[in-house]
Amino acid sequence: MAVNAKKTDGAAMVIAKKRTFPSHTHSLGSAAKHLFEAAAEFIRKNTVMCIAFAAAVITGIIVPPDREYLGYFDFKTLSCLFCVLAVVCALKNINFFYMLARKVVRLFKNARASVLALVYITFIGSMLIANDMALLTFLPLGYFVLTATHKEKYMAVTFIMQNIAANLGGMLTPFGNPQNLYLYSKYEIPNLEFVRIMAPPFVFAVVLITVCCVIFVKAEPLDFPDEKLSLDPKRTVLYLVLFTLAIAIVFRGVPYWTGLVVIPAVLLATDRKALLSVDYGLLFTFVFFFIFAGNMARIDGVRAVFSELLGKSTLLFSILSCQLISNVPSAILLSQFTNNYADLLVGVNIGGVGTLISSLASLITFREYIKHNPGKTGYYIRTFSLFNFSFLILLTGFMLIIKAVG
Repeated sequence: MAVNAKKTDGAAMVIAKKRTFPSHTHSLGSAAKHLFEAAAEFIRKNTVMCIAFAAAVITGIIVPPDREYLGYFDFKTLSCLFCVLAVVCALKNINFFYMLARKVVRLFKNARASVLALVYITFIGSMLIANDMALLTFLPLGYFVLTATHKEKYMAVTFIMQNIAANLGGMLTPFGNPQNLYLYSKYEIPNLEFVRIMAPPFVFAVVLITVCCVIFVKAEPLDFPDEKLSLDPKRTVLYLVLFTLAIAIVFRGVPYWTGLVVIPAVLLATDRKALLSVDYGLLFTFVFFFIFAGNMARIDGVRAVFSELLGKSTLLFSILSCQLISNVPSAILLSQFTNNYADLLVGVNIGGVGTLISSLASLITFREYIKHNPGKTGYYIRTFSLFNFSFLILLTGFMLIIKAVG
């Protein structure tokens, strides 16, 4: 009996071990699954940055790191971008832009006028706070207005028009689009010349956007719900002063290192969350693309091919490049091979419309729309492509005519 009892106990221990082993394996599998999902989510949210990192690593193998790498980076562009983004985050945290936009929208009593107001706010906002930040700020407002008034049927058109407005509105100012800030700094373009170059496509874009909103949104009456929000007057004034400083740095009125000292110091004392909310992914995207572009410029075969293509038509090639690798990397890469900054500047701005990957702003809009309408991915992509390629063709044709006449 004792022997049988020992055998029974031994068998029970073996069974117990067999039972615990699958549990341990399951926990490892679950951890691996969570890690994979976290990595996939990170890549999804930072797709362009990950592509830029891969491009930098691959070209870094072809052109090993050396002292010339230090010359790749435009530290002024990175500093200006950081300063603007940090102050914009602080203003966003006190609901400054939301309050401003909401007051404007409430002045209008029908769907068409309200959508036009939303699009114009995004258009103007992109000139002041960059296109990506304008969308992150005003797309939620568009969603709020349309859902609160039960006009969800206009959400796709409104989001797409806001996206186009953000991409094209930001082209008038050096800090409106990230690629503008880079080209403005690299070529040291005079302020008035910058505006002169970008004014024709800017005005034409305003006309096109207005016509689309009038045609595709009906003047249906709206009823806005009341919402109690208020601004902190002291912080509002302080952050507007910092924003003025950031803009002065962009326009070369103040040394960029001043902003790197003053702005983080003030925000550390008043709103640390703003510093944490800065789109560091965008900053690192610039860093990686600086490395990629610098390395590509040192490869003889690439330099010969790109120089020849840009020599034939800088405008058309830069527009095409945006459709394949997005507008920011196109600006950084192609600037290594041409001095025709006027056509390059126009090309990487109007090239921001077109494919879904032609601009980071387009991916932001797509992600925001699908979050609220998960079953309408195909519908959105079809509608987005129809509007964006129409804008791209019309703007490209318009600029080719301007060049021919000029």
